[in-house]
Amino acid sequence: MISPVSVISPPAAGLLDPELDGLGVVLIDGGARLRVWSDSADAIDLVVFDDTDLDWITATDPLVAIGGGVWEITTPLLRPGTRYAIRVDGPHAPGNTFNRGTLLLEPYSRGLVRTGYDGWRSEVVHGSFDWAGVAKPAIPMDRTVLYEGHLKGMSKRHPDVPGALRGTYAGLAHPAMVQHFLDLGVTSIELLPVHAFTTEPRLLQHGLTNYWGYNSLNFFTPHAAYATEDARRQGPEAVLREFKGMVKLLHEAGLEVILDVVYNHTAEEGIGGPRSSLRGIDNRAYYRQQEDGAYIDVTGCGNSVDTSTDAAARLVLDSLRYWANDVQIDGFRFDLAATLGRDAGHVFTPEHPLLRAILDDPALAGAKMIAEPWDVGMGGWQTGNFGDGWSEWNDRYRDRVRNFWLSDVDYARRASTSPVGIGGFANRLAGSANTFADVRGPLASVNFVTAHDGFTLRDLVSYDVKHNLGNGEHNRDGADTNRSFNHGAEGPTDDERILATRRKAMRNLLGTLLLSAGVPMLTAGDEFARTQRGNNNAYCHDSVLTWLSWEHAPWQQDLYSHVRHLLRLRRENPALRPSRFARLGERTPSASVMEWYDEHGETMSIERWTDPSHRTLQYVAASTPEFERFNRVLLMVHGTERPIEVTLPDVEGVASFVSLWSSADETPSESAEVFGPGDTVALAGTSMRLFRAE
Repeated sequence: MISPVSVISPPAAGLLDPELDGLGVVLIDGGARLRVWSDSADAIDLVVFDDTDLDWITATDPLVAIGGGVWEITTPLLRPGTRYAIRVDGPHAPGNTFNRGTLLLEPYSRGLVRTGYDGWRSEVVHGSFDWAGVAKPAIPMDRTVLYEGHLKGMSKRHPDVPGALRGTYAGLAHPAMVQHFLDLGVTSIELLPVHAFTTEPRLLQHGLTNYWGYNSLNFFTPHAAYATEDARRQGPEAVLREFKGMVKLLHEAGLEVILDVVYNHTAEEGIGGPRSSLRGIDNRAYYRQQEDGAYIDVTGCGNSVDTSTDAAARLVLDSLRYWANDVQIDGFRFDLAATLGRDAGHVFTPEHPLLRAILDDPALAGAKMIAEPWDVGMGGWQTGNFGDGWSEWNDRYRDRVRNFWLSDVDYARRASTSPVGIGGFANRLAGSANTFADVRGPLASVNFVTAHDGFTLRDLVSYDVKHNLGNGEHNRDGADTNRSFNHGAEGPTDDERILATRRKAMRNLLGTLLLSAGVPMLTAGDEFARTQRGNNNAYCHDSVLTWLSWEHAPWQQDLYSHVRHLLRLRRENPALRPSRFARLGERTPSASVMEWYDEHGETMSIERWTDPSHRTLQYVAASTPEFERFNRVLLMVHGTERPIEVTLPDVEGVASFVSLWSSADETPSESAEVFGPGDTVALAGTSMRLFRAE
């Protein structure tokens, strides 16, 4: 009898080769069945190791070819706790890298153990876990607020998390961390990679480490180093149990868990790099290559997984289904997702079979699917081009918002005028309709101003250039175009005028992010203005530089209060979070009807949208109720450093405007001033103000 905890149900019929069902280890009475795919292999052996000596081989048995490139063995040697590897032999030909003497990780391994400096063994795990009826929160996309953070870095320095739990799966789910997430008002914790990964040899030579984790060793195993010492000592079964316990506790608190998944390349790097798994099993089928075997690298990491083959695509799909079902993960953010959508000719297509299968597979129904819609290959920038059902990181939003509040202001100081008007910014504020098709709506846009990659929010307003010397690459790595502005001093300063301007700039950036149509993504630590001292590519620093600090000055606590206040306003005002784009002359449920006014309370003229000298806007959004009550808000945006008087517009059905928030305030005001149409409101230079229209 097959154990239900290990069965991988088939994908939707006709999408991928059904002969690839049930790869990996499936536990049965008295042992297990192992299936491995390799279309070009001549022979595959199972290698079993001693329970305590991972270099002592106790048994070697051959797998049998059963058709479709699948090799199989059923044996009592495989049981929970068994450490094993495979050996694969095959013909010598361009693109093949078979070597029967190499011990390889089985790609569907649920557990890994390390042996020596760079050796690994697979381990059979049972994976049973009592979820006690705890269900996924299933938070609607319009109410979703993503909080992107590093599993270790978030809790590593938290004083209220016990020392043994800091930086671990258990630490992330500790009540102190859960309370922070709930108090702040985020809904979905998006974790940087937690698939088992390893550090590149070149980093080790510099005494550095791969902190972010974008160097996957295996797609089914949680990274053991993030487990508590006790779980690591017990082995992979305990590591997996701790991971599931984290998910369960976060779900109990109503928080979702989103995984950043790296399926576009692996830790095997380029030819000459480690041969740990896929390269030794069927290099030609798993990696994109020229006819002569040279890799086609569209990821910048040395190799690119070839998802135009059924085996590679099925590996990705089966991994997703395992995490979504066995581990109860709520959604996925796909690193360099354009690579996954490249066909056999290496060209991106939104109708790629794998991209369609991810959306259509019933086993993945309800999971949030978020694409990083680019890679570094030809035609790799695909923002807005993924299919309906995908959300995408919106880099156009990031760039426009940074420009408006930072580089445009810097330009205006030098040239006495801004370089552009407010039209492009307004488009991003309203959901980026010029980027995402009408059928997809504003929720296709994952809005962000910062992410793990690049400057933190505080560094964005404090540095004009990157400061990456500590990365060991002579400051050559990391983006050179950051659209940042130091406001008059590079890095730390005691000038209170500059510091006050920086604080307001951060409030403007956060206010824009959390009041825009779309799905906001907040980077962990930005609510407290975390700094990385100007390093915009801190992927190789596992230290206090990258771990969140939980000791905050009063001004940092004030910024936190602003973020908390803005997230509450977003929850309370459905007009700020439409699910659909409004259509002129039609009533579209769950859309927000938008009206635009200038600083005089007059309807915006065409000229004012593009005039660099007019960067003041009033934006009225009225909800079209479907599931919530009617709601209408007015947002003022002023994008120059000169203060201004703004006249409130005369809007049909509006008798008064109640002040809800201002970015000019050092701490959020609870005064709720009331104004009438035609009243004037004083706006500070480069500031925002939100009102509820009644």
